[in-house]
Amino acid sequence: MPKLQEGENVFDIVIPLRDARRAPRKKRAKVAIRIVREWVSRHFHLTGGVKIGGLLNEYIWSRSIEKPPRKVKVTVKINVEEGEAVEALVDLHSGEKKD
Repeated sequence: MPKLQEGENVFDIVIPLRDARRAPRKKRAKVAIRIVREWVSRHFHLTGGVKIGGLLNEYIWSRSIEKPPRKVKVTVKINVEEGEAVEALVDLHSGEKKD
C-alpha cells in the first residue's frame, strides 16, 4: 500500500477485470463493478465506501452486460482523515499527466 498523507491522495492504477469472465454471461458487467470496488478497498485499506464515477460506469457497460473490458486504467482519489483512508472516488483515467 502506498503512503497516504492527510487530505486528498490521487493514484493512477490499472485494475484487472478478467475474473468477471467467470461469472454468468448476463452478470459480467455487474460483477466487474463489484471487482473494482473490492480491489480498491483491499489495496488501499479503506474503512469507508468506494464510489464509482459515471465515466467508469459507462465505460464498463459500453459493450453491454456480456462483454466488459479485461482491464481498466482508473484514477483513484482517496480522502484521508486522522490517518485512516475514509472514502475513495474511482473514475476512468483521463490520460492527462500529473505534475
